[in-house]
Amino acid sequence: MAIRKVLVAILGHVDHGKTTLLDRIRQTAVAKSEAGAITQAIGVSIIPLSAIKKICGKLLDIFKGKLTVPGMLAIDTPGHASFASLRKRGGSLADLAILVVDINEGLKPQTIESMEILKANKVPFIIAANKIDLINEWKYDHSKFLLDNINTMDFSIQGTFEKKLYDLVAQIQEHGFPAERFDRVDDYTKQVAIIPLSAKSGQGIPELLMVLTGLAQKFLEKKLEIEEKSQAKGTILEVKEEKGLGTTLDVIIYNGTLKVNDLIVIGGIDKPIVTKVRALLEPVELMEMREKKSKFKNVSEVTAATGVKIAAPELNQAIAGMPLRSSSLSNLEQTKAEVQQEVGEVLIQNSAEEGIILKADTIGGLEALQHLLQEKNIPIASSLLGDITKKDLSQVESMKEKNEFYAVLIGFNVKLLPELEEYAQSKNIKLIINDVIYKIMEDYQAFILQLKKDMELRQLTTIVRPCKFQVLKGYVFRQSHPAIVGVEIEAGSIRTGDPIMNKSGKRISAVKSLQEGQEALTKAEQGKQLALAMDGITIGRQVNEGDFLYTDVPEDDFKKLKALKKYLSKKEAEVLREIVEIKRAENPVWGVGCHGRTQKDKQKNCKRNQGGCLPWSCRWRWNCNLSSYYRRKERMEIKSPL
Repeated sequence: MAIRKVLVAILGHVDHGKTTLLDRIRQTAVAKSEAGAITQAIGVSIIPLSAIKKICGKLLDIFKGKLTVPGMLAIDTPGHASFASLRKRGGSLADLAILVVDINEGLKPQTIESMEILKANKVPFIIAANKIDLINEWKYDHSKFLLDNINTMDFSIQGTFEKKLYDLVAQIQEHGFPAERFDRVDDYTKQVAIIPLSAKSGQGIPELLMVLTGLAQKFLEKKLEIEEKSQAKGTILEVKEEKGLGTTLDVIIYNGTLKVNDLIVIGGIDKPIVTKVRALLEPVELMEMREKKSKFKNVSEVTAATGVKIAAPELNQAIAGMPLRSSSLSNLEQTKAEVQQEVGEVLIQNSAEEGIILKADTIGGLEALQHLLQEKNIPIASSLLGDITKKDLSQVESMKEKNEFYAVLIGFNVKLLPELEEYAQSKNIKLIINDVIYKIMEDYQAFILQLKKDMELRQLTTIVRPCKFQVLKGYVFRQSHPAIVGVEIEAGSIRTGDPIMNKSGKRISAVKSLQEGQEALTKAEQGKQLALAMDGITIGRQVNEGDFLYTDVPEDDFKKLKALKKYLSKKEAEVLREIVEIKRAENPVWGVGCHGRTQKDKQKNCKRNQGGCLPWSCRWRWNCNLSSYYRRKERMEIKSPL
């Protein structure tokens, strides 16, 4: 067994200094010592231990010479889709991450996105608080380490620096991550370490590498154990067309050794891709593989952990994020099965269960979305690669019948054809498509909140709402069969069919019709004057001119109104209280409820029960053996109808 290099992902908002940081580490290493030269591959910087020692100097004395980590493989991720491709079975390929933040600007959308992805993938990270050199009057003494340099500065400069630092700490904590400056961290397993630095000048970079080395040494040593001579295991970062080579793969090899002419198995959507390595290419020293002008050199083999470009036939169907394994002919079938099983853990084919439908362009993107949804206990019905199809939309449409909250398609970095977009709009199919994962989750949460509101408002249309209205004097159009009178709605709203009661709480009729001028209405609200028709009453007997009447809110509807009271206007709430007081004058426990006890429980406890006990309607209710606790609670609740 050997210890491989630590895989360190670099993330952060655009222009906050990710690549500049790596450039500075490379320049510093080369300037310090030729032995510390750093090679690059696929946006990957191989930083050997010798380079770390040269840069950090006496800062590494805390390890007392017991350094076992052989170095780092720093992976510059230009976008979050790229980071999502850093995956292997069971989680992220990255062991640690550096989140680069401009200390003067604080957290930005891409920074928050990165934090969410790191959290979802359970990747420990530190924060490089970059651009301290832009703080007003900041001075850098090249002969001193970071903390010594800060301590010798003027107190006003230190004060400005500390304010910026703790503004950043507060922002990070708002997103659920306790944070502190690296030298003040009490427990690295519970706090995110912040290392102030300048990628431009190099100040703070020794401290950054020291903290990374310390974390790897203390917490990751077992995880870094590999078998160097075993069959290679890797992950595809990017699939590219290269002039003279055709389709190539940028790959991270995280275990074993890969050689030219090795048989490789790559995960596929339907079946694995099996091919043979034609060439292994590394960029020449200090060249960036992602640059078009990069020059490459052929190598015969590579050993983990490293990055390499692979040229091979039949790579057209390869997808970023897919697993790659080398294999012998004798165990080819077993390797194919293992690779596809790993892919199958992420791809979910049209499950019959309720859940969200996911689409993404890479398997890593799918996995990142899955982590975030599972963290919020949101089920997934389908999780597939590729652009959105008519079949996907049909699945969302059918999900509406099962559960409206899951009738949504979430797409990450995928395309939607105009005709499919029109179809989705015509069928009112909810689509959330974005190339920023945290924005997708924000949009989904907003969708859920709006849907809940819509459902509650729909429920309000099915129940009798509180209303108080007056029979206007001099506006009796018909005394009976039906009685038609002019009314004014003082508060609330009334609809055709709503039951009506008088101020004594007695139901006297229901709304037969509503009419304003020549127009028939189904609903009338506060301030309206209109004609109202009622069956079964005679004006001058049950109802007189000038009387105030109310909607007769059923007890069950009252309970629903209590749950939906945030949608009632102040006037409606006041009228509802009046209605409750009228009702409770006759029945003191009207609308109180049974405090979680069923009718069966109450029947069981009633000494006078003859088999016909009804909740809270028994005339012996104050003398039965129900506990005095409930009776006291009932009296208290009567005082507070809402």
